[in-house]
Amino acid sequence: MTFEASLAESVKTLQSLSTIRPAIDQAGRLIVETLRHDKKLLVCGNGGSAAEAAHFSTELVGRYQKHRASLPAIALSADGSLVTCIGNDYGYDQVFSRQISGLGHPGDLVVVFTSSGNSANIIAALHEAKNQGLSSIAFLGRGGGQAKGLATCELIIPGASGASAQEAHLFLIHHFCELVDAAFPV
Repeated sequence: MTFEASLAESVKTLQSLSTIRPAIDQAGRLIVETLRHDKKLLVCGNGGSAAEAAHFSTELVGRYQKHRASLPAIALSADGSLVTCIGNDYGYDQVFSRQISGLGHPGDLVVVFTSSGNSANIIAALHEAKNQGLSSIAFLGRGGGQAKGLATCELIIPGASGASAQEAHLFLIHHFCELVDAAFPV
């Protein structure tokens, strides 16, 4: 794909976010209300989506644009020792659900990132969230895959490009961080 074609695809995907605006607004409310109630976000993804999960958690625990209180968010893929322990002892499909089982408390919010929607460990994480009565947000791409219908709130990015879905996920991360910054004054 040429630079121009890639840029056009990314712009088209970002512009299409207005078609899922109700879900974006719902996700923003879930995130802000979870944090307002002193509950935490448990965030996960694989590969590039793991990087997005870490990015989101970092912006909340550290800061985004302004100084404010540190907010509770854990990137479940960030602890290599824990991920490999669970993967070795229980299988890679359980690396996130096992952590949700141990770390999740009533009122917490599970946030998953997957551009395909077909990662077995993400699907298991969503099932564990439901088993524990936790709300969840799924950042999805390519029609949602097998994860479609499993989360409290789904952000299914229109289009068939996994790369464009990840770019839209990052845009939404920053949008939600702006909402958080506005909700939690200095």
